[in-house]
Amino acid sequence: MNTAFQPQIILLREGTDTSQGKAQIVSNINACMAVAETVRTTLGPRGMDKLMNDGRRTTISNDGATIMRLLDIVHPAAKTLVDISMAQDAEVGDGTTSVVLLAAEILKEVKDFIEDGLHARVIIKGLRDASVRACNEIERIAVRRDGDEFRSLLEKCAGTALNSKLIARQKSLFAPMIVDAVMSLDQSMCDIKLVGIKKIQGGSVTESHLVNGVAFKKTFAYAGFEQQPKHLTNPKILLLNVELELKSEKENAEVRITDPDQYQSIVDAEWSIIYDKLDCCVKSGANIVLSRLPIGDLGTQYFADRGIFCAGRVAHDDLDRVSKATGAMVQTSVNGITTEHLGECALFEEKGLGDERYNFFTGCPKAKTATIILRGGGEQFLEETERSVHDAVMIVKRTLASKSIVAGGGAIELELSKSLREYSRTIVGKQQLVVQAFARALEVIPRQLADNGGIDSTDVMNLLRKEHATSADGMWIGVDVLNEGICNTLDAGVWEPAANKLNSIASATEAACCILSIDETVRNPQSEKQGAGMQQQAGRRGKMVSEAMGGGGMAGMMGKKGVNKFRGRGGA
Repeated sequence: MNTAFQPQIILLREGTDTSQGKAQIVSNINACMAVAETVRTTLGPRGMDKLMNDGRRTTISNDGATIMRLLDIVHPAAKTLVDISMAQDAEVGDGTTSVVLLAAEILKEVKDFIEDGLHARVIIKGLRDASVRACNEIERIAVRRDGDEFRSLLEKCAGTALNSKLIARQKSLFAPMIVDAVMSLDQSMCDIKLVGIKKIQGGSVTESHLVNGVAFKKTFAYAGFEQQPKHLTNPKILLLNVELELKSEKENAEVRITDPDQYQSIVDAEWSIIYDKLDCCVKSGANIVLSRLPIGDLGTQYFADRGIFCAGRVAHDDLDRVSKATGAMVQTSVNGITTEHLGECALFEEKGLGDERYNFFTGCPKAKTATIILRGGGEQFLEETERSVHDAVMIVKRTLASKSIVAGGGAIELELSKSLREYSRTIVGKQQLVVQAFARALEVIPRQLADNGGIDSTDVMNLLRKEHATSADGMWIGVDVLNEGICNTLDAGVWEPAANKLNSIASATEAACCILSIDETVRNPQSEKQGAGMQQQAGRRGKMVSEAMGGGGMAGMMGKKGVNKFRGRGGA
């Protein structure tokens, strides 16, 4: 039977673009390589910064996760690199650029195998095998430090995380500060949200300091605030989630009275309610009252007359940190407050920093929180400093948990590459080529570190391969960017938590396998138009069921007879 004249069966909406097969996989690989080129030059201590402007705001950063988040990537497969970068930032805090480069390099190395016809599933199997081998090797050779050396280990890991940041020159100031902040947390949970980072414009970056307690910006205040005490020793602290101000009537509220004198009783009742609340706060014995909800002008003046400091509209995270540090419990009612509900600290004071005023709670008995005050000249500098400090805090947290480190500077990647090359020689079949490709991909980290430092990467890579192959202690030889050569990065103090490398390799491998497993992309250009989805839904809702199924609605079912327009409730 001649099939040339048979009607074509259309399953997808008109205008839908479908790409499949080998060409689709190669196209996805090319897209990922293009994304990696954007962040390639930001790697390492000599990495360059990127300036991104979205029309409203300008951001200057060399943080891989920040850059990937701000890039407006349209290609659906390339967005996978954004996901792994954000996951690395959330899980470890550092290595966000490395994980993108490693995933792209793995895809680049296996691209030739795809073009030569090797099945994607064979490549995926080989990559996963190589990834497991690499992770096992990291766990085997990782260095563990305990006792007195552990504090030094944490500071060096924080310093390594800051090496590639804008504040690398001040790492001797920030590294001990960050370690102290993380060590002050409850080690069973180690919730870094309890490390507050406050940015204050003005002054020098060297004026940044750590507050062993809580500090937050002075909240909005009413008249009478200046009469309140600004310096209290051993105060009792009351935390509320209660509104302490006169409430206005609800919209369209109506009160019916039969005697004009009754109106005064209603007004008196409103004042009585607010005064009862304020009296309960005073009777609790508190010297400081903080509330998540507003404290009005009446309450502000009432507390000022009695020598009590108050602040309303305190941010949720700041109030939570005050609770953790002082032992106070947030109350949702002012009734039944006892001394066990109150917190305490050695000193409360309000001080000016720059052109802002801040409230400080220090000497807290249950200090399981800390605040880092960042100073600097410009907004862009402060934002990048905050991102750098956050990355270092995450690194210290992970090092505390794992207590194992590896040397940075590309040393661990070269050692893993050597180990995988040796392993590949024991494999028979096509998997050998895939494992060797994975080993070559790992070399992208030291090579890019050398390129970004202005060093001849070919000479450096040859020296590194020789040392790792022949030297007895060549395991930790990596790129020395500062002296433009190679060195023992473990002795030089360039340390990274082993969890960083484990997560990077696992995430990069999974991203590469995910992209290689996609052999078809279905894309509807109509759905990408703004408001197209809403218009389609509205169009479907506007049709009756029978009409949407090819009929003519109720009129079609009844032959268009006896059907008039229905208006109003009665259909008239």
